[in-house]
Amino acid sequence: MRAVTLASVRAHLPRLIASTLAIVIAVGFVVATLVLNETTKATVLTAAGAQYVDTDVVVTSDSGTGLAEHVDTLTGLDGVQAVEPTWQTSVQAVAPGRTGAQYVLVESVAGDPQLRWQQLADGSLPERAGEIAVSERVGAAVGDVLPVTVYDAEGDPTTRDATVTGVVDLGGDPTAGIYGKAYATADQVRAWGAEEPTELRITGSADPGTVFGDVSTALSGADVTVRTGTEQAEAAVATITGDAAWLTTTLLVFATIAVLVAGLVIANTFAVLLAQRTRDLALLRCVGATARQVRRGVLGEAVLTGLAASVMGVLAGIGLSAAVSAVVSGLDSPIPLSGVSVPLYAVLVGLAVGTVTTLIAALAPARAATRVAPLAALRPVDPVSLRSRGGVARLVSGLLLTVAGVALMVLGVVTAQILVALPGGVLSALGLLLLAQRAVPPIVATAGRLLGRVGGLPARLATGNATRNPRRTAATATALLIGVTLTTAMVVGASSTRATAQAGLVANYPTDVIVQSFDEPVPAALQGRLESVDGVVEATGLTAGTLTGRLADGVDQTAVIDEVTDLAGTALPTAYVTGLASERAAIDSVVDVLLLIVTGLLGVAVLIALIGVGNTLALAVVERRQESGLLRALGLTRGQLRALLAWEAVLVAGVAAVLGVLVGGAYGLVGAASALGELGEVVISVPWLQVGAIVLVATVAGLLASVLPARRAARISPVAAIAA
Repeated sequence: MRAVTLASVRAHLPRLIASTLAIVIAVGFVVATLVLNETTKATVLTAAGAQYVDTDVVVTSDSGTGLAEHVDTLTGLDGVQAVEPTWQTSVQAVAPGRTGAQYVLVESVAGDPQLRWQQLADGSLPERAGEIAVSERVGAAVGDVLPVTVYDAEGDPTTRDATVTGVVDLGGDPTAGIYGKAYATADQVRAWGAEEPTELRITGSADPGTVFGDVSTALSGADVTVRTGTEQAEAAVATITGDAAWLTTTLLVFATIAVLVAGLVIANTFAVLLAQRTRDLALLRCVGATARQVRRGVLGEAVLTGLAASVMGVLAGIGLSAAVSAVVSGLDSPIPLSGVSVPLYAVLVGLAVGTVTTLIAALAPARAATRVAPLAALRPVDPVSLRSRGGVARLVSGLLLTVAGVALMVLGVVTAQILVALPGGVLSALGLLLLAQRAVPPIVATAGRLLGRVGGLPARLATGNATRNPRRTAATATALLIGVTLTTAMVVGASSTRATAQAGLVANYPTDVIVQSFDEPVPAALQGRLESVDGVVEATGLTAGTLTGRLADGVDQTAVIDEVTDLAGTALPTAYVTGLASERAAIDSVVDVLLLIVTGLLGVAVLIALIGVGNTLALAVVERRQESGLLRALGLTRGQLRALLAWEAVLVAGVAAVLGVLVGGAYGLVGAASALGELGEVVISVPWLQVGAIVLVATVAGLLASVLPARRAARISPVAAIAA
């Protein structure tokens, strides 16, 4: 049977192309999801954690004070090479060519060269008081002299000049954001107002694990947190992306649902393909093959097909990830994806998903082909009545699964637990697929009566043909129903996720820009001037010395804040500009990157659905070749035959598309509500234009899928078609 299996694969290779392509895309979808998720985490970790790359241990205070008193203790430990407190403060600085002062966050430069993490684009790091290195955002060059203003506790300003010694390249660090950063000696930062170190960075001459243990022991009982450099980098990443971490979870949930439904698409396509070979398998049994040998042969074909397609799918997924990474890197994003991180588990999961899914898809057809006696399998099989024992069992099973699944989904929404709603979605989806055999034919018949008034005889024949064989109609509609359900769930879920994310950003970050002055009131006219700036939605005066402003979504925040800074400096030289625009921009950037990944995965899911639709409809048309020949013999013209098949495709595809949109929309809303419910109020967003486009594309795809098979059927003479 091994030779027969290989010969069968070669003989049926053209029919396996569509199924293989579906497997390739499904596996690529899985691998791309895992690789992009790993790449995103690695990129953010590299960018935000660069400052801890050479640090063995980091100590932070739980109360925000008291770190300085531990410096001497830690310095005296064996194996500790250097202990560097990190000091931070903020100042106002006026860059050359600017009229207004800008808010600059200043951080101390480590005295030990090993702990200096800053990468210089030009110049050098400061070595003495009165020197400063700046980020590119400040807009100063090496040699420039910046007037730096600081305020004491009473609000009295002091201005001193600082010479720029270097320009620091912060790379993809999203905290660079909208406002500038600067670096000075520890003494200088303390002179500018820093009162407590934010952390202690420690490097050792001994093994890092030993140093970590010694530091932890020395500080036991103190109100501090001790982490390794890697752990502190991960904590920094969590601080930056914490408000967007739930979006990653949502993405993975949607990807899991997509994989499950894509597996059903592959299974349905492969089942139809093997069902057409029932007669071939029966012939093998007639010439001496046992039922077990035939079953093993079918499963062997499935394993070969699945494994070969899975290898191609893994390569396709890695390629897709590289393409998405390149696109994101080309965007002006604070968090560009850097290269591609391919974990071994992603490759293994991709191979397993493709091979196992194909194998499972072949189990039912193989069992059906070997369960029937060989001579009985050679005879045409009459359609199974919906009132048969099998039809009633499917109806009861479908109802039970649907009710149980809906109950779990409702519970998941109420408790905001996606792990409860997800199994409910799977159960209800399986139940609805079983019920489709009952639901689709009556709906098709109703829609067909309406189309019969427009399409004439071919449309009426198409309606009768579709409703007389409910199994065939349900099988044809299932792939499209699954594909449209998946696509709609992704679109509605992603739209609601974005709307909820934007609402959360607005609620958590209501103020983008703050204009303040400690010693003079802000001129009343400045509020109106700020509101006239393109990109400023509103400006509000909170106190005599404070104005707040909110920026419009999608604007160039850097340019807007520069203009606001210049206006404020012109109206009031002592005014300075701060705000949360940089934090909001960083989180918004994370949201945009992850939603871009969702969009890429959505495109893959749509392609899977279209492959399933085209293959299922094409194979169904081939199965009905004898019926087409009989109709031709009774007087149906070639044009009418093509119209009949086209109307049937449009009828079934249209009904499946509408049902898929309704079911998929519900799944998308349930998924968003259960995944995001713990974060607060979920904003429901249904992109009606995209939903309408899904129905249109699915219907047209069904029509196009029947064109080539219809042309082949119309070209064959009635006698040859009947004899086929």
